[in-house]
Parts: sequence; C-alpha cells; structure tokens
Amino acid sequence: MIAPSLLSADFSNLQRDIDIIEDAGAKWLHLDIMDGHFVPNISYGPVLISKIRPHTKLFFDCHLMIENPELYLEDFKNAGVDLITVHVETCPHLDRVVSQIKELGMMAGVVLNPSTPLSSIEWILDKINIVLIMSVNPGFGGQKFIHSMVHKVMELKKMIINKNVDVLIEVDGGVTMDNAKMIKDAGADILVAGSSVFSQKDIRKAFIELSLEIK
Repeated sequence: MIAPSLLSADFSNLQRDIDIIEDAGAKWLHLDIMDGHFVPNISYGPVLISKIRPHTKLFFDCHLMIENPELYLEDFKNAGVDLITVHVETCPHLDRVVSQIKELGMMAGVVLNPSTPLSSIEWILDKINIVLIMSVNPGFGGQKFIHSMVHKVMELKKMIINKNVDVLIEVDGGVTMDNAKMIKDAGADILVAGSSVFSQKDIRKAFIELSLEIK
C-alpha cells in the first residue's frame, strides 16, 4: 500500500491534494512531524492535523520525528491521529511510550534510522503494530533512497516471521517508481511516498501508477 506524505503536498491547497489522493484510492495519509531538534527541520503539528481531520476519512499515520514524544501523545490523539510511530533514538523508555500510545487508543509503532540496528526493537516487537524503516536520513523530503535498507527490510521480515508476530513493515524515504517493487518484494507492506506523488504534475496519475507498480 502507498501512504502519501502530506509534507510534500501543496500547503496552499491541502484540501485539494488530500481529496485527489483519497479519490484515487489512498487509504492512509502519512504525517511527518518535525521539531527542529531531533531533525534539522520544522514541519507542522497537531493543530494543522485537527483542521484537516474532519474533511477526510483517511487513516492518519503520524510519524513523530521529535524529542520527548511522550509529552505530546495526547495532543496528537485529540487531533485525530490513528497511529503514532516514535523513533527508537528518542525513547530511552520505549516500552513505556508504546504502552502510553496504546492506552490512548491508537496503534503504536517504532521507527529506525538507517544506521540503527534491528536489535534495538527485538524485545518490543510483540507489543507494536508496525515498524517504520527510514530509507533516508530523516528531516527532509526528496532525498535519494539508501539501497542497503532493502536488506534491512528483508532481515526485519525474517525477525517478524521467526517471532510469529503480526507486525507491518513500513518504508519511508526516496520511494519511486524505480524502486517501489523491489522494496515491496523485500517484505514491506506500506511505502511512504512524498515527492513521487504530491510533487508530480498529475498527483492522481502518480499515485495510481505507483500503487499499480506494487500490486
């Protein structure tokens, strides 16, 4: 499944862009939250999400690239988020944060930067719904896919099968028509696509073609 990233949408025409991908068949909308501390960029927050929530039925997949994410979980819940993923690198008490997300009634996931090993989530894999593998260094859209992350996805898939847990694999960063099928074949369930959808001249066509590529 393709999850378009709102970060690459036209912020002067958000409703239009969201309507286009929803009408084209999108089910998820990926929300990149950046604080300018954990990553070198600032995006948007729960206020904007709460404004668009009443106007779409899309599943809100919220990726928190922020320090101290546990302080803001309730704000994102109240904004209408369905799933929150937090970075292993920002959560020394990861088990506690995952539990807090679930107690608020949301799905919970963890994110791994390209250099962060899979071993960091081995003992929490049975408590989460999704693992997000970053295939670029987080902070900016439009980066080139890090090819070694294909192997990381394959290894994660093996870990999930060996532990017999029901966990989705999401990949975020540099997803294009040239690599989407390869990433999917490696074991990914959800591919985040920003520039390759919203930055294209025909957003609807770009989304449909990318979706068909991974069928």
